Amino acid sequence: MKILIACEFSGIVRDAFISRGHNTVSCDLLPTEKRGPHYHGDVRNILCENWDMIIAFPPCTHLAGSGARWWKEKQADGRQQEAIDFFMLFVNHPCPKICIENPKGIMSQRYRKPDQIIQPWQFGHEVQKATCLWLKGLLPLKPTKIVDRGMIYVDPRGEKHGGEFVMRAKNSYSPLMMLAPGQERWKIRSRTFPGVAAAMAQQWSQNEIYS
Repeated sequence: MKILIACEFSGIVRDAFISRGHNTVSCDLLPTEKRGPHYHGDVRNILCENWDMIIAFPPCTHLAGSGARWWKEKQADGRQQEAIDFFMLFVNHPCPKICIENPKGIMSQRYRKPDQIIQPWQFGHEVQKATCLWLKGLLPLKPTKIVDRGMIYVDPRGEKHGGEFVMRAKNSYSPLMMLAPGQERWKIRSRTFPGVAAAMAQQWSQNEIYS
C-alpha cells in the first residue's frame, strides 16, 4: 500500500509500516528524526496524491482537553477553529483508510466521539496516556501486550511512590505528564509509542476495507 503518515517527525509509525513492505512516507513541518522517506513541509502540498491509507497526527495544542481553560481565548482569536479545520482536512479526505489521532478534547464535541480510545499500557509500555482514534475503513486496534499502567503517586512532601501507594491514592499521575517544562517536552509527549506503531502496521496491513 501507499501510505502517508501525516504530521509525524519521529518516523516511528512510518518505519513500522515500511518494515512490513509498504510504500510509506512521513510528513511534517520538522525534518525527520530518523532517516527515511519524509516530506519536509506542509502536508497539504501532498494530500492530493493517491494514498491507500492516511494516518494523521494533527497538532493538538488548541484542541486537547488539558488546555480547556484557554479554549475561550483560542476560540476568540481563531486559533482553535484553524486547528479544527486542519483536523477536518483528514476527516473529509476521500482516502479509503484513515486514522486520525488526538488526545481527548474538543473534537469529540465539534466532530464526533472517537471510534476508540487506546492506552500505551495495552501495547507493552508502562504509561498511562489516553489517546483517541477516529477511524475510517479500519478496525479498532486490539491490545497486543497488557502491562502495568506505570502510574505514580506524589505525596505531600513531593516524594514519588508506585505500586500499592497508587492503588490507595486519590490522585496518581503518569510520569510522562510530569515532565519538567522545556523545549523538548512536547516532542517527547507527541511521539507514538513503538508498541502502538507496531500494532497499527500489523493489524492494518490487511487489504479489506471496513465501513
